[in-house]
Amino acid sequence: MSALSELEAHNDFHSRHIGPNGAEIAEMLAVVGAASLDALVDAIVPSTIKLDAPLALPAAINEEEALAKIRAIAGKNEVYRSFIGQGYYGTHTPKVILRNVLENPAWYTAYTPYQAEISQGRLEALLNFQTMVSDLTGMEIANSSLLDEATAAGEAMTLAKRSAKSKSSVLLVAEDCHPQTIEVVKTRAEPLGIEVQIGFVPELMKGNEYFGVLAQYPATTGLIHDMRALVRQAHDKGALFCVAADLLALTLLEAPGTWDADIVVGNSQRFGVPFGFGGPHAGFLACKDAFKRSMPGRLVGASVDSQGQPAYRLTLQTREQHIRREKATSNICTAQVLLAVMASMYAVYHGPEGLTRIARRVHRLTAILAEGLKRAGLNVSSTYFDTVAVSGIDARAIHAAASAARINLRNFGARAPQLIGISLDETATRADVVALWHLLGVSADIDALDREIDAAEESAIPPALRRTTSFLTHPVFNAHHSEHEMLRYMRSLADKDLALDRTMIPLGSCTMKLNATSEMIPVTWPEFANIHPQAPKEQTAGYRQLITELERMLAECTGYDAVSLQPNSGAQGEYAGLLAIRAYHRARGAGHRNVCLIPESAHGTNPASAQLCGMSVVAVRTDRNGNVDIQDLRAKAQQHSQDLAALMVTYPSTHGVFEEAIVEICEIIHAAGGQVYTDGANLNALVGVAKPGKYGSDVSHLNLHKTFCIPHGGGGPGVGPVAVKSHLAPYLPGRLGTESAVGMVSAAEFGSASILPIPWMYITMMGREGLKRATQVALLNANYIAKKLEPHYPTLYAGRNGYVAHECILDLRPIRDASGISAEDVAKRLMDYGFHAPTLSFPVAGTLMVEPTESEPKIELDRFIEAMIAIREDIRAVEKGDVDRDDNPLKNAPHTAAMVMAENWAHDYTRESAAFPVASLKRHKYWPPVGRVDNAYGDRNIMCSCVPMSAYEADDAEAATG
Repeated sequence: MSALSELEAHNDFHSRHIGPNGAEIAEMLAVVGAASLDALVDAIVPSTIKLDAPLALPAAINEEEALAKIRAIAGKNEVYRSFIGQGYYGTHTPKVILRNVLENPAWYTAYTPYQAEISQGRLEALLNFQTMVSDLTGMEIANSSLLDEATAAGEAMTLAKRSAKSKSSVLLVAEDCHPQTIEVVKTRAEPLGIEVQIGFVPELMKGNEYFGVLAQYPATTGLIHDMRALVRQAHDKGALFCVAADLLALTLLEAPGTWDADIVVGNSQRFGVPFGFGGPHAGFLACKDAFKRSMPGRLVGASVDSQGQPAYRLTLQTREQHIRREKATSNICTAQVLLAVMASMYAVYHGPEGLTRIARRVHRLTAILAEGLKRAGLNVSSTYFDTVAVSGIDARAIHAAASAARINLRNFGARAPQLIGISLDETATRADVVALWHLLGVSADIDALDREIDAAEESAIPPALRRTTSFLTHPVFNAHHSEHEMLRYMRSLADKDLALDRTMIPLGSCTMKLNATSEMIPVTWPEFANIHPQAPKEQTAGYRQLITELERMLAECTGYDAVSLQPNSGAQGEYAGLLAIRAYHRARGAGHRNVCLIPESAHGTNPASAQLCGMSVVAVRTDRNGNVDIQDLRAKAQQHSQDLAALMVTYPSTHGVFEEAIVEICEIIHAAGGQVYTDGANLNALVGVAKPGKYGSDVSHLNLHKTFCIPHGGGGPGVGPVAVKSHLAPYLPGRLGTESAVGMVSAAEFGSASILPIPWMYITMMGREGLKRATQVALLNANYIAKKLEPHYPTLYAGRNGYVAHECILDLRPIRDASGISAEDVAKRLMDYGFHAPTLSFPVAGTLMVEPTESEPKIELDRFIEAMIAIREDIRAVEKGDVDRDDNPLKNAPHTAAMVMAENWAHDYTRESAAFPVASLKRHKYWPPVGRVDNAYGDRNIMCSCVPMSAYEADDAEAATG
């Protein structure tokens, strides 16, 4: 290497991404007993699957070169003014939210708030989201977000099927629902044996039996239907009525809950979240309180902590897929937390008056537009909020003229050659109205019309459906309307939480690695952010280049032949992969194959996804080393050979080891006529080292929000592409307006397209060698922690040569038996040290699963090791009887500042040992905002929207007298 090349090598991105430097790597290798990173990989990874050639990807380029390259790609997109609507609308992201949420690592690097005590900020933001949705929809309860409106409608369908009195298997769907919603509902319905009938709902309901109805409010054409009588008819049939609603419209339209709708779904995108070519956006589902134990997604509730103070937590978690498995109400794992936070902050910033003002302006401009068109003799919708359909015109000519003016209108296709749609939004202006008139040959004075059309504006919303009920009355929506107040409110919430910007998050199986700033920067560029998902192809050349290149990169990393980026979460990717297997069998005349074998150690989404695909789940045992029990697998594959559809396997395993028999496992399944699905959750331990598509797997979903650096965002956004071998390629998810063997699984063709620049940047900057080195260091970091903690905590499972893979499971069950100290106690005590806990009691109860990732530096690994050893010493004090088994630093953790500073200190241990168990904490201390949260109280006293403090007082009084 030349002197200049050597100097330039230090600018490589992977030296910034990978935590330990060369000297530290050498020191750590000595600890784990390996001569080099290559030797370590040879000792861990089975030779039968290890690659013998580097990835066929370009060499690394530095950050500035990569940004220039992606800037050129972005420049190929054409940002037109979009009036397409169809569930996606222009919006102004308040800059204070853009800078302090979307671009703030305190928010986007946070993990799902399973550890409530260190998640109070985002839990409050999500409670605000739930309150916002409940208030606007008029429903009793709402979840803390779903993936998008279309998949939320699919969830509403299955919720209605479970909850309706009617035993029918028919769902009625209004033909004027958004087309992407109809397509996703059809995809979801078919494997479950649900018949979807689409048409004019009042006619469909006549003399028909059905369990549910789905209608749009306002309709995709803009019409506002009065559905009150239809709701009563549905209830008379024992059916539930589901409404897909627009949140901004609901500031002016009467809430569906007031006319007794059962379930309301929708999208919060227009509350400050850009188009992004389809996502990510936070969908929602709200329903009657009676359905709360069956509703999908996460639910934030209020509880109290160990000091009796209010605290938030995820409530009713026993409903969730990771616990209920094939009996789960949904396979949803991550949702869209970061986007839900943005939408809720938009509502907090504007408040009820501000939202109403925005809605009134949009509606007023639409009324002016419509009146101008009417006076020119054009046929326009009779009712509307922000969308009008114009009929009796030459749609093709209008679209051509619009394109020349850099304007996009709603295209209803060849079936409606005389119809166009126009949707206005928060970004629309008077100049836009004049330009739209011009396209349609209308000449009018907008100021004169503005003075004249009060009556027309009033008649556009039917009098019986004008909103009379209040919303967003809670103080949080009425107190932060100046930017200074808003800035401080968001900062106060972020300060309560632990995210990657403060500390390592050592969660096994979740891969909380660096989300580099250079990867994030392109996301907010207007060329990516401001593209409507239905924009014509000629305007999206940059996106399509980026997507094509990313698909090729992912195919090369995994050894598969084709990739679809449509699934917008890992759970959606699982679902799409199983649908591909199902469709493949059906195409070969083997539609009876419906048995899915799943190891007992699998992620909870696996059996839940199989159930949603209409498959029958059969569990496969694991042996005492945590591997798939080959004998049990062989026996069950033979037993179900006539009906075997698939095996779902995670590799490396959920137990954190490379199973030696993976090739044999794949051969057993193929010999029995099945397909092998590999869960991509642990792909970060394979990239550059082994390829699932080359050792026998047929399909995988890939967690771009893990392995390829899309941030977790507190529980989403995520992207879960599905990658397949060539024989399954015809069965990848379909696209809107085309016939396909498998329909759409998400609302947009390319899912959460606006965050795809993140993995593109990561792969481009890491290059083939950097990706391999990341995998090697991930293995090293995990084994370093396991080795250093070995004298204090036994590692439950290990693979060949005594090594683990990218994560290790620490077995605390013997400690619990000897001392009464549980894994949960250790998790809570880590908060006093400023750490997020490892994965608690998964996949084995009473354990902690630790995954440091390659991006954590050695100093942080050592800080974690120091904390775990100090905690072990605390436990030994309990074991020896030096400290009370029930009153000790672990049982009382975490310790808040208020607890430590209280006038009375009744514990045997000191205040200093509670708050500063290691000296370094005196220089830099994170204070948990609440004490240990009372989970049982939260499940008994369910409060899932913003509540006044008086509610806690009432509960306390009731408990005292009860």
